[in-house]
Amino acid sequence: MPTDVHQHLWPAPFLTALRARRRPPRLDGWRLELPGERPCAVDPAAHDVEARAARAAADGDDLVCVAPSAALGLDRLPEAEVADLAEAWLEGALALPAPFRAWALPAGPEALRDALARGAIGLELGADLLAAPDGLDAVTPLLRVLADAERPLLVHPGPAGTADASARPAWWAPVVPYVAQLHAAWWAWADGGRSRFPELPVCFAALAGLGPLHRERVRARGGGSAAVDPLTFVETSTYGTQAVDAVIRVLGIDVICHGSDRPYAEPTLPNLGSDAAVHGLRTTNPGRLLAHVPQEVTA
Repeated sequence: MPTDVHQHLWPAPFLTALRARRRPPRLDGWRLELPGERPCAVDPAAHDVEARAARAAADGDDLVCVAPSAALGLDRLPEAEVADLAEAWLEGALALPAPFRAWALPAGPEALRDALARGAIGLELGADLLAAPDGLDAVTPLLRVLADAERPLLVHPGPAGTADASARPAWWAPVVPYVAQLHAAWWAWADGGRSRFPELPVCFAALAGLGPLHRERVRARGGGSAAVDPLTFVETSTYGTQAVDAVIRVLGIDVICHGSDRPYAEPTLPNLGSDAAVHGLRTTNPGRLLAHVPQEVTA
């Protein structure tokens, strides 16, 4: 079925929980406040469930995977606060109508196990957590739960942490720290993640910050050459034909999935010269990611 593996849609219980907070991350009405970042307005229409379902239908999507956004930094809060927000997210997201299904928010291994049993498709995790020194050790308990359940991991940018946000343009965080996090997480996973979790399906948002394009540099600097991993996917959000085509030349098409990052970006489909290629991005490859079906791939 045509699938978008990466959107954000905040259901009513989650909005209520964010508005009940008295310190960032929080919502003040429709004003989003994040630690270290410039407050920004949230468009109420972006989280209108009926309107978003209608837009998904217009796009031809039969399945849309929604997440709270690791960039909010909710999993960095005290344990009790994370638990409350994770439950509010799950309560609302699992009640969303078709075509929506929910990624879980990290709130500990037991909470993740419960979320998967209740219907979450997998886990959204901040790229900065995966890329941090000893990051794999820190997230191993969560990844074990996913591996045991044969459910996928979505690696998404974490908080931008831009202390100088007021001096930067609005595009700075998505273009600089978010991309850098994904790039680092891609190589952190290559440097130990896959060997620890050989059968865990993983999908990196936004073409992994274009990290795959640096394979030549890795080889030149002594990193060796590895085969394309059939269970490590990337999704295409915010990128177009030029970037998608470049990543396909490195990874092949079989690990590229369609994602949009709506409402922060609109869905686009790259011009790859064939309907079969687009079908792969929208249907075949997301299906394998979510169903845990590896396939031999060639770069």
